[in-house]
Amino acid sequence: MVRVLGPDHPDTLGARHQLAFWRGWLGDATGAVAAYEELLLDMVRVLGPDHPHTLTARNNLAYWRGQAGDAAGAAAATEKLLAHCVRVLGEDHPLTLTTRINLARWQESAGY
Repeated sequence: MVRVLGPDHPDTLGARHQLAFWRGWLGDATGAVAAYEELLLDMVRVLGPDHPHTLTARNNLAYWRGQAGDAAGAAAATEKLLAHCVRVLGEDHPLTLTTRINLARWQESAGY
């Protein structure tokens, strides 16, 4: 895909997003975190920090961070993401609501 569309094409970024997700799903949460960290740098640069796909990738990065054993880091990242989602998408957007649920989960896991 990179060869045909280039590294910054939205479909290439989407494919990388899927690869990162499935890497975690198949048991490599730490690898998923690394893949999402790299992906987010490019997504912010290409799509911007407020793009829904960028926000979704941030949500997934926090999820895999928690799954990799860093519940406190996942909670902190999700808390920042929630504020961003409310500002950009509004209180009632599905991603905002999902992020709010995820924040409660990670705060509980971290013992807050």
